[in-house]
Amino acid sequence: MHNVRVEFEDLGFQAMYPMRSERIHQAVKRARGNRKEIVAKIEQSLKHCLGVDGIDGDVSGRQKHLYGIYNKMRGKRRAFTEIMDVYAFRIVVDKVDTCYRVLGAVHNLYKPLPGRFKDYIAIPKANGYQSLHTTLFGMHGVPIEIQIRTREMEEMANNGIAAHWLYKSNENEQPKSSHARARQWVKGVLELQQRAGNSLEFIESVKIDLFPDEVYVFTPKGRIMELPKGSTAVDFAYAVHTDVGNSCIACRINRRLAPLSEPLQSGSTVEIVSAPGARPNPAWLNFVVTGKARTHIRHALKLQRRSESISLGERLLNKVLGGFDSSLDKIPAERINVALGEYKVEVIEDLLEDIGLGNRMAYVVARRLLASENDQLPSPEGPLAIRGTEGLVLSYAKCCTPIPGDPIVGHLSAGKGMVVHLENCRNISEIRHNPEKCIQLSWAKDVTGEFNVELRVELEHQRGLIALLASSVNAADGNIEKISMDERDGRISVVQLVVSVHDRVHLARVIKKLRALAGVIRITRMRA
Repeated sequence: MHNVRVEFEDLGFQAMYPMRSERIHQAVKRARGNRKEIVAKIEQSLKHCLGVDGIDGDVSGRQKHLYGIYNKMRGKRRAFTEIMDVYAFRIVVDKVDTCYRVLGAVHNLYKPLPGRFKDYIAIPKANGYQSLHTTLFGMHGVPIEIQIRTREMEEMANNGIAAHWLYKSNENEQPKSSHARARQWVKGVLELQQRAGNSLEFIESVKIDLFPDEVYVFTPKGRIMELPKGSTAVDFAYAVHTDVGNSCIACRINRRLAPLSEPLQSGSTVEIVSAPGARPNPAWLNFVVTGKARTHIRHALKLQRRSESISLGERLLNKVLGGFDSSLDKIPAERINVALGEYKVEVIEDLLEDIGLGNRMAYVVARRLLASENDQLPSPEGPLAIRGTEGLVLSYAKCCTPIPGDPIVGHLSAGKGMVVHLENCRNISEIRHNPEKCIQLSWAKDVTGEFNVELRVELEHQRGLIALLASSVNAADGNIEKISMDERDGRISVVQLVVSVHDRVHLARVIKKLRALAGVIRITRMRA
């Protein structure tokens, strides 16, 4: 496949850019003519060096193909002479320990270039590739790239995981051999395919993992983990185990607490802090880079959203059924099965999920389940209580920013679930009394969480204005999420604050602290 790829790339390059292809082809011919003597001398010196140390190995030069040269010139912004001035050789030996003997021999022959040595034998690539890479200063300062590997590694590099011997059962295979690693990689790809929502999502995940630049980090017990460049602690957590990733809440990098979004550096020791019952955060999708992490986060969020939708749907349906002196538990199984057939769903959970997501109206489903001929919906026993822990299927309107203690209604939005608005919000005034679109809500006594509210503060302009406001909000145990200032004239400033509070009582404390500031003229809570 590699040979076919190289041929296709060169033919495609020739067809798409005939002039560039011809120019590079001619330049390569001239360069290789001039290089023959130098290549022969370097090859001879390498063979002599191995012979002195009694090492039996094959030394051969490596040729760069036209499209590869063009890509390197364009991607690394290097001149043709810079690329062709690098002489590349491969040394193939019989055993792994011989590879390291060869490395020592060639480092004695020519000086190595600092920072250019890579040991893919001790730490193989994810796809099973193994080799030692080093760059040397040859005679007259000529750079020499050398790959050192065993014959088995050479076979693996050339034929890849599809080589014929991989299809045979091998009971003696070492768990850390390149073959085993390759199989593990293929298993990982199969797992991505099973977890992915669709083919496009799968392709996106595999594309990320196919050609990564690696970083190597350590677990607290000293195990080496290989990850793509730019990986974060969340990628690391999912690489360790899916359950570790799903329950991750924080991390320590080199024993210090660090943000989950911080890119990892090679050589770091990473420790994951997890908690039972923790769930993946949708924001993680903005910074994870591995396909495995992305796929498992999406899968967990889908399950989480479904579970929360089912729970909310059941509460909404039972609330409406309560107006008929009934509940879901009292409905006969035969009638439920008839309704499932009419709605073309297989199980009651699918129907409840549709109700929770706002795709079906609870009162319509209730009438269908009860087979009621009465079109008048009885008045409910009371509003549905909001606990603040409903998760992904319940959100708070940004137009009126309701907080616990405010009179509220719920707007059922198809596909989004329930959006909570203030009772007098102008954005829902037209549908406020439509039972198909809105439902009466109340706040539960044990409501938890922090809620954003927008305040408009008018005050006399003074030095250190923002710091004064921030310290006052902080003194009332509030938190400023966003702040902007508009100077109305030279004397009066208008500040827009988005403050995080627990409820109306907490908001009142924050406003009281702000009113105590000198020069405050008016404080208004912004609503639609």
